[in-house]
Amino acid sequence: MSRYGDREAAVRRLLDTPHPPVPGDLSLRAAARGARLRRRARTARRVWWAVCAVAALAFVVWASAARPWEVPPAATTPVVEGW
Repeated sequence: MSRYGDREAAVRRLLDTPHPPVPGDLSLRAAARGARLRRRARTARRVWWAVCAVAALAFVVWASAARPWEVPPAATTPVVEGW
């Protein structure tokens, strides 16, 4: 037998056995778990956006105070030649 035949035989054996009983409240538990996961994802998304907003605000405050786009003043005056 080939590997495909072995796999097919194993699947057929699994399908021929009686199926396990399913709990009656399985759908309720699945719905509750899905709602919990959705709440966690929404909370994580809100926290992520809040962190991004605080980081953007901190950058704007730093940039307005430090003004990194301006050239810093020279510590000494340049040498004047040709007088």
